Amino acid sequence: MCGIVGYTGARQALPFLIDGLTTLEYRGYDSAGVALVTPQDDILQIKCKGRVAALAELCERFDTASTCGIAHTRWATHGEPSDANAHPHQDCDGTLSVVHNGIVENYQALQEELSRAGHTFRSQTDSEVIAHLVEDALAGPAEGDLLTAVSLACSRLEGSWAMALVDAADPGTIVCARKGSPLVLASTDDGAYAASDVTALAGITNHVVNLDDGQLARLSPDGTVEVFESDLSVCASPDSFDIDWDAGAAAMGDYPDFMAKEIAEQPEAIERLLKDRLTPKGIRLDELEMTDAEIAAIDRVYIVACGTSYHVGLIARSLIESWARIPVSVEPASEFNYEDVLVSDHTLCIIITQSGETADTLASARKMHAAGAKVLAVTNVIGSSAAREADGVLYVQAGPEVAVASTKAYTAQMVASVLVALFLAQRNGSLGYREVSRRFRELERVPGLIREVLARAWQDEAAAHAFIGAGSSLFLGRGLNSTTAAEGALKLKEISYLHAEAYPAGEMKHGPIALIDPGFPVVVICPDDRVRYKTISNIQEVKARGAVVVSVATDGDQKIAQLSDYLLMIPPAPEYYVPIVAVVHLQMLARYVALARGCDVDKPRNLAKSVTVE
Repeated sequence: MCGIVGYTGARQALPFLIDGLTTLEYRGYDSAGVALVTPQDDILQIKCKGRVAALAELCERFDTASTCGIAHTRWATHGEPSDANAHPHQDCDGTLSVVHNGIVENYQALQEELSRAGHTFRSQTDSEVIAHLVEDALAGPAEGDLLTAVSLACSRLEGSWAMALVDAADPGTIVCARKGSPLVLASTDDGAYAASDVTALAGITNHVVNLDDGQLARLSPDGTVEVFESDLSVCASPDSFDIDWDAGAAAMGDYPDFMAKEIAEQPEAIERLLKDRLTPKGIRLDELEMTDAEIAAIDRVYIVACGTSYHVGLIARSLIESWARIPVSVEPASEFNYEDVLVSDHTLCIIITQSGETADTLASARKMHAAGAKVLAVTNVIGSSAAREADGVLYVQAGPEVAVASTKAYTAQMVASVLVALFLAQRNGSLGYREVSRRFRELERVPGLIREVLARAWQDEAAAHAFIGAGSSLFLGRGLNSTTAAEGALKLKEISYLHAEAYPAGEMKHGPIALIDPGFPVVVICPDDRVRYKTISNIQEVKARGAVVVSVATDGDQKIAQLSDYLLMIPPAPEYYVPIVAVVHLQMLARYVALARGCDVDKPRNLAKSVTVE
């Protein structure tokens, strides 16, 4: 979940390294550091607890002239955030530095062995063992060759890693290795680059090499990028792809924060995804690489995801079961990997992951592949691990999402789920072309409906006052919108640190109603749908106990207006598309509450954007 960048070439390394870390800071921001190979062929290592800005300020105190270096921004797994635990980590002599993303599962046994052999450890991290393993290999069987030494070290590791290393004895060379955690490389006229995310390279090149599991790479100052298999044989055709957006897409622009920018970008993201999807033959979904006979034979669907993407899965289940008439199980990936599953040749597994690098979700894909299921990935990142693990990949085309709390990727994933549900329904005959076409045309109206909601942000700003002095809150909804309630509660928890629980509204009387006392904020999603009057009863119940009610309701609903303290109004929409529209209010509400509470909406504490470790 950490961010890695590296550069070797003709220009000064530090400006790119700091800029790259700043771009990747959403991957971790409790500490940061750089290791620079100096003109004297020493290694200057600078690191500190805190944000990348603190590292940049610290670097100003040193002579950082160097054309080769690696850098890291950390999300702590082993060892508290501190200067000592910040990356890079060095060997005993300080002539070798390593940055690492992932977890070394057998680090304790390795550390004990290395300590007995005379190595001194300076941190509490698992990553430091890598530096000492490479140190031993360089002095022994590798005979001073850094690439061989890294390969030998990797052969002793258990777990996951993306790593980059520099050695004072081999100035200008960066060696990288990857297993389970992402790492991309680039070659340009002015040098060679490495990063754990393409966003760090978007301003450098539009073409990158993706390091596959088990592979290593050697980067040279002339821009050469050599890729090797685990046995150090040369990989003649490394995996590569083009970046389809520029650096400006990952810049904040005139917005006050990335979350505000990404909330505002949702209509355009959905329009990109829908473009040319309806043909005279129905929904075009070339990404699902299955024959008509295979699709018609699908008799069970598993949807596996984590966090916000799990909520997308719950929406997708309702749509697929209702429209395609196929039984669907939705599973959190962290639990699914340890459960027995019922799989046949007619099982489809849909994995949903914004980054395409979520470790638990990728493990689920591998599990389902091994069991014989077809796997479709719904993701936002081209060239991600999810795309390579799956039989087909549906890119949601939301563009780079920098804020940790997902907004535009969430709504785009929901729209992608609608496309999958319509596609399956038309291909197995559950819906005819006329009905599929009608529902798609209704879906095309959603971006315009979201724009209307965005213009009503003042309603969310006003409603945020209900949460300022609160210690907890409750989100309620029925049917599809019980999932909308869950997503709203998650957003509020993520970025404002205010406790929030979500329940199907009918379940409130079975326990949660005990929480309510005067002034307790309750958010109710109550659009004009078939269960509206049932939900109104729930509003009356919490109102009778003194709750402050914030209602998401359809334009013109006077009954709910009379019962509510704050109204978040949405334009009329088909019932099955209301979650895509209504959640935009909850995103804006969470942001306004977080700002009022003095929180960093883009980088909430303890969280990282990509969960690349289990």
